[in-house]
Amino acid sequence: MSTMRAMQVRSAGVDFELVRRDVPEPKDGEVLIQVEACGICHGDAITKEGRYRGITYPRVPGHEVVGRIRALGADVSYWKVDQRVGVGWYGGPCLKCDACQRGDLDKCTNILTPGISFDGGYAEWMTVSARALAPIPAEFDAVQAAPLLCAGRTTFSALRGSGAKGGDLVAVQGLGGLGHMAVQFSKKLGFRTVVLSRGREKEELAYQLGAQTYIDTEAANPADELRKLGGARVILATAPDSQAISAIINGLGSDGELIIVSAPSDPIQIFPWQLFQGRRAIKGWVASRSETADALNFSAAAKIVPMIEVFPLEQAALAFEKMMTAKVRFRSVLKMDR
Repeated sequence: MSTMRAMQVRSAGVDFELVRRDVPEPKDGEVLIQVEACGICHGDAITKEGRYRGITYPRVPGHEVVGRIRALGADVSYWKVDQRVGVGWYGGPCLKCDACQRGDLDKCTNILTPGISFDGGYAEWMTVSARALAPIPAEFDAVQAAPLLCAGRTTFSALRGSGAKGGDLVAVQGLGGLGHMAVQFSKKLGFRTVVLSRGREKEELAYQLGAQTYIDTEAANPADELRKLGGARVILATAPDSQAISAIINGLGSDGELIIVSAPSDPIQIFPWQLFQGRRAIKGWVASRSETADALNFSAAAKIVPMIEVFPLEQAALAFEKMMTAKVRFRSVLKMDR
């Protein structure tokens, strides 16, 4: 049996380790993927730091996976060997919850996630449910496509599914791994795009990515500045900073929505009257399975690409640390050597 290299976490909170493992065999309904690239996402900290009790260790993280199908398990007919595919946060349905029993797999309440529920893409090979796959457009190489499977998919889906229409004011809070994708999508979807970020360091980049307005949240009250612009129809919170998110709620206009796609560790502070005034709303957002292909295809058509730094598999620890400390511009991607 052939072997592969993988970066695994042996137990919660310990360092990554490079190991040799047997190449897995696809089960019924699964495919075997030869991984070409895997993005590193903040969600990988769930496995690295043990933020979820249900994880079985050792575990290989990674849920932004691009590669080629090399083998098909039984009962897989739609996909073909050698086809380029991607896998994101959605790694397959649980097939047990009420939504799955109704046949609504997109709304599974206990989805399987690569790198958390089963071994993910910090490895040269992986197996995954055929239901989780999305075709990769020819316009993208593997390292470009990988972040689109989570950061891209999430921000595109949230903006497309919001109440905003062309010409509406949309504010993007944060200009990092999620935010730099959100600004590009917002511009291409026809929204008047505002970036909220600390300091002036990223102002030029914000305009290059498509923003019409930049608000330095250290120099001015962001909610006041948004109200001067008429109030935001949508504020997309992409940076996991509870205080910063709390401070922008009053920047929503009438029927405005604050959509949270980041995961702050502390509570967000809000008073009911802030929602009563102008019929404002706050909601979280997770993209559905079917929206992965939509995000990839829209990105290809609109020529939207993530800004990435590429690392070899054996430098996964460095790539992860740079992502966690916001020292990467703006997504870390592991590229497998061949």
